[in-house]
Amino acid sequence: QLQVVQSGGGLVQPGGSLRLSCAASGFFVGDFAIGWFRQAPGKEREGVACMSSSGGLTADSVKGRFTISRDNVNNTVYLQMNNLKPEDTAVYYCAVECWIATLVDAWGQGTQVTVSS
Repeated sequence: QLQVVQSGGGLVQPGGSLRLSCAASGFFVGDFAIGWFRQAPGKEREGVACMSSSGGLTADSVKGRFTISRDNVNNTVYLQMNNLKPEDTAVYYCAVECWIATLVDAWGQGTQVTVSS
């Protein structure tokens, strides 16, 4: 059974940084594409980053500020978020699959990220 468990998130001021973790259970993260999505109030869930066998990719909206990485030893994928903006405020989800929410095999529990002064 594919399971992913998230940690991290919270409240940060504009310009600050946070790191989200996505720990895999029941499978090796290197064998699947792992994505990060976010959903702001009143908006659709959108993909922001993806780690696959081809490497890491980020959406244009976060490019240069967010970095996705994978730790094979700890079987975990990370999302490092720098220079956070108020518009980054959302619930963030990690997932087994990337970019298209309807194709996701398993979701993390979600974690709130709030960027506010």
